[in-house]
Amino acid sequence: MRQSSLVVVANRLPLDDNAAPDGACEWRRSPGGLASALHAILEQTPATWVGWGGGVGPAPALPDIGTLRLRPMSLTEDELRGYYEGFANSTLWPLYHDAVEQPVFDRGWWEAYRKVNRRFAEAAAEVAEPGAAVWVQDYHLQLVPQLLRELRPDLLIGFFMHVPFPPPELFMQLPRRGELIRGMLGADLVGFQREQAAHNFAQLAGKLLGAEGADDAIHFDGRIVHTGAFPVSIDVAEMESLSARPYVRNQARQLRRDLGAHKKVLLSVDRLDYTKGIEHRLTAYSELLRDGRVKLRDMVMVQVAVPSRERVGNYRGLRERIEGEVGRINGEYGRVGEPAIHYLNQPFDRADLAALYQTADVMVVTPLRDGMNLVAKEYVAARGDDTGALVLSEFAGAAAELSDAFLVNPHDVDGLKETLLRALDADPADLARRMAAMRAHITDHDIHAWARAYLTALDHTGGLARHLPRQRRSLARR
Repeated sequence: MRQSSLVVVANRLPLDDNAAPDGACEWRRSPGGLASALHAILEQTPATWVGWGGGVGPAPALPDIGTLRLRPMSLTEDELRGYYEGFANSTLWPLYHDAVEQPVFDRGWWEAYRKVNRRFAEAAAEVAEPGAAVWVQDYHLQLVPQLLRELRPDLLIGFFMHVPFPPPELFMQLPRRGELIRGMLGADLVGFQREQAAHNFAQLAGKLLGAEGADDAIHFDGRIVHTGAFPVSIDVAEMESLSARPYVRNQARQLRRDLGAHKKVLLSVDRLDYTKGIEHRLTAYSELLRDGRVKLRDMVMVQVAVPSRERVGNYRGLRERIEGEVGRINGEYGRVGEPAIHYLNQPFDRADLAALYQTADVMVVTPLRDGMNLVAKEYVAARGDDTGALVLSEFAGAAAELSDAFLVNPHDVDGLKETLLRALDADPADLARRMAAMRAHITDHDIHAWARAYLTALDHTGGLARHLPRQRRSLARR
């Protein structure tokens, strides 16, 4: 394979699970997520992406996607269970999300995690040009920066943590805690969504490995490792353009008719995950119906739950509980042809998501913990007329930027109920003011601004960010 001056290393390749009818690869664009975040950047910048294709067995040969070259990685069935389903998603994921579910510590999983991380590092070393920049992504690959530095000390190595990074009192539970921190310290720049996460990391580097320095610069092993907060964002222009398409506008109008033109529509779009607060949300809505504070004739809820990690036991159990609760609510409060909740456990393409965003009077984004949550930003970008309300968990990273949303503690079901009512009953002028302010912010802080800030901090010269478009002026100043 040819070498590249920019290499992205991530657990998954950014591909749809199914190839197009002509055999071409298509970019995978799930709600939020890494592939969506990097899509706009890698359309502009030639690069190689190292990642797993999603299957078990030998890695298939894959064609390029435009200027993006793909380096597929293979996983065996045992590696899938130990590295991905095990250590990454049954140990690290719940621990990093405030232990919403109890993390599982299995010694065998660690060996699979370390083995797969080494293979990813070797693949990145193979495809990177001399002096190239390698951008390693997320909690699946925390050992890769140090392993890659040992193989290729000439490289510029960045690491970005998309999920929350926990406080020391949680992280210290991990049996292999020091090795994970050492792995991340192999990078030249370690980026997080929030300043608090960078602070947590610096504390742990000092406590576990004796590293010195402040939150933004850690001295370790004769090097300076820079850290910082770089809140990830979306391609605002893409969502605005998509939302203006005739198909999307027509689809939104049809959805309004189908759902009830006179009804207020509550919408949630999540991966099916226990961190997303779906059960708390359903409880709040059910109790509002039970107490008569909202009426079926005036209200409908749409819950999109995109399938996720279906082989992991906790996720199968969650799906069964949610489907049971939706059935109970519809059984108690729905009528023939008029359900209280429309529940959709399926992927959605970008155009249909944009139509849903335009249909919703209130977008309910209430994760129990989330590194950022790009769905909240997509909803704001899709509301070109400054209508609609965003109810947003204060435990989502997006809450630090979207302070004009209706912020809520999703663990407090009574508080969530009151916040939903406030959003439903808000004055249209107040909603327009809030939405305009949020749209102005995400326009100035879009995906290109995020990539420019991170890549410029990584190489200090601006060379990596040279081909990225500048973000547009704020809507508020147009």
